[in-house]
Amino acid sequence: QVTLVESGGGLVQAGGSRRLVCVASSPTHKPYNSYDMGWFRQAPGKEREIVVGCSKTGHSTSYIDDVKGRFAISRDNTANANTIYFQLARLKPEDTAVYYCAAGRDVSHFAAPEEYDSWGQGTQVTVST
Repeated sequence: QVTLVESGGGLVQAGGSRRLVCVASSPTHKPYNSYDMGWFRQAPGKEREIVVGCSKTGHSTSYIDDVKGRFAISRDNTANANTIYFQLARLKPEDTAVYYCAAGRDVSHFAAPEEYDSWGQGTQVTVST
C-alpha cells in the first residue's frame, strides 16, 4: 500500500478553476510509478464515483463524460517524483464533492473502487453559484 495525501480543495465560484494535488509515499519503498492512480469524488447523499483513472505511465487516462474537456490529470513520473495533479476548470455547482486520490498496483477497471488498495483522506471542493 501507499500513503496518499490530497490538498488543494476549497471554495470556488462557478466557472472557476482549482488544482488538486496528491502526494504519495510508500513505506515499502515501491516506486510511485508502480501504481495506477485515480481520482474519485463523493457528493453529499451520493455514492462515490470515479472521475478519472490514469495508468502507471500516464499514457492512458479515462474520464467520465461530465468532466471531459474541463478536468485534466497529470503525473510526474520522473525519478523520485511522487505527485499527481488534477486540474479542475470551468467548475459547476454539481462538481461540489469530496475528491479522493486512490492508488492500485494493477487496476484493470479504473471505475472500480475495489481495485484500488490505497486512499487519501479526501479534499473538499465547493463550487458556489
